[in-house]
Amino acid sequence: MKKNIKKHPSSFRDPSGFIFADQETIFRQINQSYQSDYQQLMNSGLYQKLVEKKLLVTHQEIKSTNFYSDQGYKIIQPQRLNFISYPYEWCFGQLKAAALATLQIQKTALNFKMSLKDASSYNLQFLNGQPIFIDTLSFEKYSVGQPWVAYRQFCQHFVAPLALMKYKDLRLNQLFRIFVDGVPLDLASSLLPFSTKFKFSLLTHLHLHAKSQKHFADKSINKKTKKMNWRALRGLIDSLENTINNLELPKSHTEWGEYYSFTNYSPTAFEDKKNIIKNLLKEIRPKTVWDLGANDGLFSRLASQQDIETIAFDIDLLAVEKNYRQIVKNKEKGLLPLFIDLTNPSPSLGWQNQERASLLKRGPAEMIMALALIHHFTISNNTPFVKSAEFFSQLGHSLIIEFIPKNDSKVQKLLATREDIFSDYNQIAFENAFKKYFLIKKIIKIKDSNRIIYLMEKK
Repeated sequence: MKKNIKKHPSSFRDPSGFIFADQETIFRQINQSYQSDYQQLMNSGLYQKLVEKKLLVTHQEIKSTNFYSDQGYKIIQPQRLNFISYPYEWCFGQLKAAALATLQIQKTALNFKMSLKDASSYNLQFLNGQPIFIDTLSFEKYSVGQPWVAYRQFCQHFVAPLALMKYKDLRLNQLFRIFVDGVPLDLASSLLPFSTKFKFSLLTHLHLHAKSQKHFADKSINKKTKKMNWRALRGLIDSLENTINNLELPKSHTEWGEYYSFTNYSPTAFEDKKNIIKNLLKEIRPKTVWDLGANDGLFSRLASQQDIETIAFDIDLLAVEKNYRQIVKNKEKGLLPLFIDLTNPSPSLGWQNQERASLLKRGPAEMIMALALIHHFTISNNTPFVKSAEFFSQLGHSLIIEFIPKNDSKVQKLLATREDIFSDYNQIAFENAFKKYFLIKKIIKIKDSNRIIYLMEKK
């Protein structure tokens, strides 16, 4: 085994194999214990079918015996994704799409006499707006009469959080940050309105399921597992599919959900701002852009439309939802909208705080865009300019940032309900703070506006 091979910290639970990195290249070792299932996956036609449907990442088999351990059977090189996101960063529509993709994969697998042995939402990522399954070793041979062993996990990772987001609050997707293996069904059952017990699908898959778990929690496990014939198993999957399809996003709005409908830009200023951003992107030509505070992704698309891999982060889940729906509708590529509270970004989670990487550990991007954002940091969150500058320098190498003066109506709106204690909120103080971490390359005033665009490069 080479010394520069490093096992991925999130890949240790599955005895079938694990992911490891050799320098910058990602591989997956398949253990001997999974040999029979892997051969069934590849030889039955299931792998090819799922790849054709764009439901499963592709991989190449590597002719190597340089196994990480003596349990190795094969080494494969999976299709590499540039950014890994997590369910607590997804909007309602993304989680729903991931749920339906999981069920479609399970239905397809059954046709090839295989079944998913786990249904974790972490096994899916988004590529060009579509969910794609990334765990090649999650398939096992289906035995006649075998129930779906991943049923409980599917309910915890999809049914429970989607129901909570619909009937209680969209922000309850953040429960994934507390419960790594999905939302406990008893907790979801207790939080949901009593009226959901009159919905047969939720009564069955959530409330009664939770009650059953509680009933058997302290009892010894039966040696005999209850049998489920193939038709009943398909019926279960169909029932789950109907349950997920019937969960729709509630009609509501948030303060910044229609931000660009209430902008204080004149048409001239708005067009000039877009042209400035386009030209700066063409000049720098970054491979990756993180758009912080992207709202519905209007300016993010200026990057993705130039074939730049773009992540659009926003704190408003409905803005993220709107962005995602537009991507799906228009079949857009290279743009991934995600929920992030930049004042409390995704931390490292899981075993030894290493299973799920923090936002910072998934960077840096080649370029950061922070448009109409700095006043929120400084005034809403009492964050000094220098702290924002330090944060941005950790996230990316180049920075396009918009400075908004205190007389701007958006800043005045933030100050309307609080005392103005921000005597150093001015352009000179802003520049001096950012000069500690960045070189200011360009300063461009937006036409017909007091707002200013800066191009900076990390020192």
